[in-house]
Amino acid sequence: MKKYMDLIISAILFLILIIFQINFLNQQSKRKKYFKQEFEVAIVENIIKERLEKDKVIDNRYNGSQTLKLKILTGRLKGKEFVVINPMSVMHNAKAVKGIKMIVGITKENGKDSIWVYNYKRDYVVYILGGLFMMLLIMLGKKQGIRSLISLIITGSNIIFIILPRIFAGQDPIMVSIITISITTIISFLLISGYNKKSLSAILGTVGGSIIAGTLVYIAGKLAGLSGVTMDKGQQLLYVARDYNIKIKGLLFVSILIASHGAIMDVGMSIASSASEIYKHKKTISTLELFTALMNIGKDITGTMANTLILAFVGSSLNLMMLIYGYNMQYLQFMNMPIIVTEAINGFAGSIGIISTVPLTALISVILIKKSNINNNLLKKNLLKKIMTLKK
Repeated sequence: MKKYMDLIISAILFLILIIFQINFLNQQSKRKKYFKQEFEVAIVENIIKERLEKDKVIDNRYNGSQTLKLKILTGRLKGKEFVVINPMSVMHNAKAVKGIKMIVGITKENGKDSIWVYNYKRDYVVYILGGLFMMLLIMLGKKQGIRSLISLIITGSNIIFIILPRIFAGQDPIMVSIITISITTIISFLLISGYNKKSLSAILGTVGGSIIAGTLVYIAGKLAGLSGVTMDKGQQLLYVARDYNIKIKGLLFVSILIASHGAIMDVGMSIASSASEIYKHKKTISTLELFTALMNIGKDITGTMANTLILAFVGSSLNLMMLIYGYNMQYLQFMNMPIIVTEAINGFAGSIGIISTVPLTALISVILIKKSNINNNLLKKNLLKKIMTLKK
């Protein structure tokens, strides 16, 4: 029974999450439709005419226009052909070549279908890379790889089918994200590492570190007068928020909780796993020695992980940094921009969450290991006493 305990607990928690995810279907029917266009796949059968000139800034890019003959491959207009003008500018630039598949927008105007080129068909690249990732994960990880893949699917589905619908339903983003991420963490660690003290230590340390990171974001955001509007695409979100009861202020917390959670999980499991291995090879190690060893291991881990998180946030803001440098903005000007302060808070708070996870997980691991050791010693002593009594 104990052998399958991790799978049983994971299955129960997964069923609970499925019940919550069913609400997504109800939420789907209540969502408004903002775009009246249809988007379908089309193939370029011929380029009738084009007037293009090379872009002076970007290599292999052209500006001008093309007249295309397209054949729709999907949807209600499947098989029909249209002649479409494809304007190419700085903002919209998708150069068509014969035989390429493209995504087209379809708008109905005065009973007639109007077709326009939306963009290249790029989703197949995502599917190829995703398939390669899954194949390598399973080939190298075997059963553990399959469990990791299941864990990843559960994590992604919980964000899409629980956190987002609950936020749009007007629920508190902070509570929704904490509960969902916590349950997701439990399932992930149980699937990956099984039902044991190592998993419990990693779960408690990870959840604690994530909450610390999110709480710091929430406090810092209040002090700096920030909200979800200052995040990327935050202003566009305001238009949607008017039609739903979305609590914008809690979105900063949710953002950092999700963004830093993977790195914090990694740190939590690394420390818990190290504690288990150290104790396995040296049962006589003292509580202080074990805790000190884990903290020393944590120093190396946090150095690289904090770097990873900061660089991830910086990388996502590279264009903004280049604009600041290019416009030669003054320090007080750019350092007080909402988007800069938001990214800085996210990066530092996430890194603090990672650092906090080390002592938290180390302390929990030591307590669980030593408590188990004390209980085992007491059990052995009691057994010895009973044996001696029987002999007498």
